[in-house]
Amino acid sequence: MAKELKKRSEVAPEDTWATEDLYANDELWHADFQKAKEYLEAVEKYRGHLGDSPELLYDYLKSGDELDVLMDSLANYAGRKHDEDTTNPVYQAMHAQLMSFYSELSAAYSFAKPELVSVPEETYRKFFEEKPELKLYEREIQKTLRSRAHTLSAEEEKLLAAAGDMARVPSEVFSVMNNADLKFPVVPDGEGGEIRLTHGNYIRLIESGDRSVRKAAFEGLYSVYDQFKNTSAALLYGHVREQVFYARQHKYGSAMEAALYDNEIPVEVYKNLISTVNENMGLMYRYMAVRKKLLGVDELHMYDVHTPMVSGTDRKVSFEEAKKIVYEALAPLGEEYRSHLKEGFENRWIDVYENEGKCSGAYSAGARKHPYVLMNYAGNLDSVFTLAHEMGHALHSWYSNHEQPVVYSNYRIFVAEVASTCNEALLMQYLLKNTKDEKERAGLLNHAMDDFRSTLYRQTMFAEFEMMIHEMAERGEALTAEILNRKYYEMNKRYFGPDTTVDPQIALEWSRIPHFYYNFYVYQYATGYSAAMALSARILAEGESAVKDYIRFLSGGSSADALSLLKMAGVDMSTPEPIEKALRVFAGYLDEMEKLAEK
Repeated sequence: MAKELKKRSEVAPEDTWATEDLYANDELWHADFQKAKEYLEAVEKYRGHLGDSPELLYDYLKSGDELDVLMDSLANYAGRKHDEDTTNPVYQAMHAQLMSFYSELSAAYSFAKPELVSVPEETYRKFFEEKPELKLYEREIQKTLRSRAHTLSAEEEKLLAAAGDMARVPSEVFSVMNNADLKFPVVPDGEGGEIRLTHGNYIRLIESGDRSVRKAAFEGLYSVYDQFKNTSAALLYGHVREQVFYARQHKYGSAMEAALYDNEIPVEVYKNLISTVNENMGLMYRYMAVRKKLLGVDELHMYDVHTPMVSGTDRKVSFEEAKKIVYEALAPLGEEYRSHLKEGFENRWIDVYENEGKCSGAYSAGARKHPYVLMNYAGNLDSVFTLAHEMGHALHSWYSNHEQPVVYSNYRIFVAEVASTCNEALLMQYLLKNTKDEKERAGLLNHAMDDFRSTLYRQTMFAEFEMMIHEMAERGEALTAEILNRKYYEMNKRYFGPDTTVDPQIALEWSRIPHFYYNFYVYQYATGYSAAMALSARILAEGESAVKDYIRFLSGGSSADALSLLKMAGVDMSTPEPIEKALRVFAGYLDEMEKLAEK
């Protein structure tokens, strides 16, 4: 009989995140929601007057901070309750209500940016002199002035903001379809039984040592996505057209430029990643060749990419053991850092296991009350690394929220993957250092190389695909399922190389990747990975001084641009050097694994 998931009501409370820390019940949420609505009317007194006096401008900015704090709690409660069971109609409605309210807020506040950019810089200088408290917001104001060329009139901005509710439809429909509506077939579980295929167990099944299980999971998953490929293409094309539309209205050269602009990241950084990785594709081909050899297969298929190359090294790891391992591995970051890590472990920051309707994957949401981490813990080494990764995000949020004023408390997306991946790098070094068993070491090298394949290469492939489909849309080309499948298949052939049999089903992978709706996000996994490799090496080599710089980086929020914050910690991502250094580490792992393959 097929194993089915627990319903949310059947999950032990200690394995769930403490949403009651935000609101004890839904009624309190609704009460705060009504308070938030009052800002819609209150903001009107500032319309047309932001340049009148420093006192009025300060009051406006301070009021915005208060609203941000309120919305932080509202959004995290609605979002976390929605994601713990996406089939629950109560939280579907609450989440939708909040998303709609964001559009109302965006429309109500849309006058501000055009007004702020129209105020002469000389006026701002006088304001800062007359009201020193206003200096707190100087960087934020300067960032607004930077966008002068991309800011429309107040009425035009209001109209575009009001359309935001409709513009989100493609991504929202994809999320509901992907997490709540798609039902996958029953497949072999590798233990003589059967199991319902889900997002949560797919990774475990595709990593199975039983090739027939991997093949069944791979084909079963994509058989469902194949049924909905035209709908998926229409949704993705709708999202891409939305991004292109907004970029053009705001006079950006491309959707990519528009997406990177607010984060102060030059387009060249994105393109530099793609070119550097493409120039080093030979390392990926070596990896696939050694994988084929160690697996002992005549043909290396796409469903063979995730299974361990070295058998008998994977072990079951309970969640309690995983917490202990991560805690010990992060000792180089110091006792203060680990005290906050322990706080998260002991106070239900984490929603641990998969349940029916739960959002797939893993993430950290940096609520001001405390971070919330979603996992679908599967009890293997990958899950341990995921725990370290997501707690890296969580502690980054904790430091930013506690060390920065509200206006600068949110770190920029570009650095979002640095702290998480640094934790993973430290965990890997800890495990390699503490193993005496050659086979176990081979398993860890396998894991480390898989990280390079999945993060530096695969995420760069995603980034290249995302760049390509936006460029196609900008040229007026259609994105049908047939076109997307062909382009994605060709890209897989180029990235995986001559030793891989690229199965036709992989052409559908684009249709299940939620990050393609995140608007040029995925490249930061690869750049973050490269930066993290450099930072972790410096922390292990230099100790306290490097940790001090690293904690300053974690505490920086958005008080400076992302590239400057990374330079403060010792990494210059405006050059190819960190990517090249990371690839040299990959080459070292390959050398060792190739020698193993000869034995």
